Amino acid sequence: MSVRGYDRALSLRELLSGVAPGKLSAALTVLLGAPARIVSADGGWVMDDVPALIESAKRLPLVHDLEIAGFLETTAADQGHVRAIAIILESFMRSGARYFMASEMHIEVVKTDFEELQRRHEALTASEARYKALSAHLEERVKEQVNTIESARRQLYQAEKLASVGQLAAGVAHEINNPIGFIRSNLSTAQSYVQKFQHVAERVKSSGDAALAGAWQSADLDFVLEDFPSLLQESVDGADRVARIVSDLKGFSNVDQAGEEIVDLNDNIRSACNVAANQISNRADLKLALGELPKLRCKPGHLSQVFLNLLLNAAHAMKQRGEILIQSGVENNQIVIRFKDNGCGIPPDILPRIFDPFFTTNDVGAGTGLGLTVSRDIILAHGGSIEASSTTDAGTTFTIHFPIRNT
Repeated sequence: MSVRGYDRALSLRELLSGVAPGKLSAALTVLLGAPARIVSADGGWVMDDVPALIESAKRLPLVHDLEIAGFLETTAADQGHVRAIAIILESFMRSGARYFMASEMHIEVVKTDFEELQRRHEALTASEARYKALSAHLEERVKEQVNTIESARRQLYQAEKLASVGQLAAGVAHEINNPIGFIRSNLSTAQSYVQKFQHVAERVKSSGDAALAGAWQSADLDFVLEDFPSLLQESVDGADRVARIVSDLKGFSNVDQAGEEIVDLNDNIRSACNVAANQISNRADLKLALGELPKLRCKPGHLSQVFLNLLLNAAHAMKQRGEILIQSGVENNQIVIRFKDNGCGIPPDILPRIFDPFFTTNDVGAGTGLGLTVSRDIILAHGGSIEASSTTDAGTTFTIHFPIRNT
């Protein structure tokens, strides 16, 4: 701690500052019975309005801290009296010095205490700021953890639901696949039988047996042999179509499997289209514009579910028969897939909320409000992103991005 009273010498004016100069001048005149004045060591006056002294005035030094601080000048004849006055003045000077020292020390202590309080206040302010930052950080971390847990819970809920649906679909696919297999085989055999009948038909017609020819004509077997191959071919095509649907169902039945596969997402899009065909066909025309895509390591059953959700949402958005367009390609080193429809669109005030959990515009009981939420979670889990743009009464576009990774 630095105290100014110790650091510098006090002037004579400061040492006698406890007495008003006018009163001091009057008191000296009365006490000495003659004019008197006090001057500093450098010759400066200490008192105001001091009369000029004659040249015969005597000077008596005023000592403070073993040094001459000034002089008492007077024409008084009684030197003993003058010395007594000088002693009184020196006592005043010591008292003034003590006052200055005490006041300076008090000021310095108060200043030091104030600065210490300031430092503590700044430390407390910094501590409070760190606490607030830590609190905000912890709050953000808690929110992140809650969102992560909520996302995992939604995916678990959806996975459990899809697992039960997948088991049912797998069982149905298995049960359908067996009869479809022998139906397809029997149809192929029937086609070979028709070919044999066609060879026999020529012999029957040229046999000369009138009764046999009449029976042939009566049964219109020429038309039967002509129409039967096309009927069989349509049945074969229908069986093959059922087989493809069964194959797609088997793909969707694997959504609960944790393993990843390397797939072409265009195949998953086609699979989703086949599964949703029955619900889309009476609402919209489905068009595909699929470009060549690099293979992607992913969980194909989960992404197929995303594509199916977007397809069904697009179909449900149709107030009247419309069109759904699915595009795929590579843009800026990313796989980009777009689902476009020309349905009713999404109002601007609702668009920011469509990915919120349990948000739905359907009637109560018509949906859980988790379809788009789970779809977004699945896409994010694959390192991708999804965004939506829409114009009311003009349609909606969902755009999905997946980073291209080395498989």
